[in-house]
Amino acid sequence: MSNLTKITTYLIMKQVSLALVTFFWTAVLPAPANSAQIRAQNGAYVISARDSAVPRSGPSDDKNTVIPPGTILPVRLNSTISSAKCKTSQVITGRIMQDVPLSSGGAIKEGSKVVGHIVEVTQSSAGTSTRISLQFDKLSSAGQTIPVLTNLRAITGFMGVRHAQTPSVGMAEGDNFYALTTVQVGGDVVYGVGGPVTTAEDPNDVVGKALTHGVLGQVRANDSVKCRGPIDGNDHPQALWVFSSDACGVYDLEHISIAHSGRSDPAGVIVLASDTANFKLQAGAGMLLRVN
Repeated sequence: MSNLTKITTYLIMKQVSLALVTFFWTAVLPAPANSAQIRAQNGAYVISARDSAVPRSGPSDDKNTVIPPGTILPVRLNSTISSAKCKTSQVITGRIMQDVPLSSGGAIKEGSKVVGHIVEVTQSSAGTSTRISLQFDKLSSAGQTIPVLTNLRAITGFMGVRHAQTPSVGMAEGDNFYALTTVQVGGDVVYGVGGPVTTAEDPNDVVGKALTHGVLGQVRANDSVKCRGPIDGNDHPQALWVFSSDACGVYDLEHISIAHSGRSDPAGVIVLASDTANFKLQAGAGMLLRVN
């Protein structure tokens, strides 16, 4: 038998085997539910396990995936927000930049989308600052949309994101980029992918671990800006992307401040203020949102 004949026979047999396996699983396994059911449970939003936008763990179909209060959502802004151009009710979106682990054992996948809108734009006048009020209130993933209520823990411009992803020392020929040291927004030091993350003050004070697309660590309180650590018992490792474990407030954004984070009433409404007549938050800006 020639080599060409052998290869052709092998490919035909492989296709037949794949077809039989596909037929078996299609015939044996039940079809998934057509839609997810979303409801509030103990202050957190729940989506039914079978069609969960967030993968679940465990064998039981009765389990639900919960996004607990205190969960950090690392987000990159998809489009520029301008006080001169944006309008009330305008839709805004951001991308989840790292898998977000949940206490249930599941995760919100990197690439999922947060959706929100502009609540109000207030132009500066005598004695008042220019303000943009916005709200992120939906999480879209795997074809499902989950309502969420979030506040803003930390924010940086797109250059702040780039600086955090750039090694703190120059590369030499033969260097492994993923093994080089970087500095997070807020000062934590990352010793390469798979390595420890430490505070800037003490290289022995390990506060997280570096992954390929971000950092996992428990959020720390930052008393200087009245920022909390874990809340509501949610002390699981959080997805921090390019931010430090105690990052809180505004970084590398001149003339912009957080006038209201959304933690208190009106809950979920984030107000950014500026001492300039018009200001922009450029696409690519990084944010740490926290589920209320």
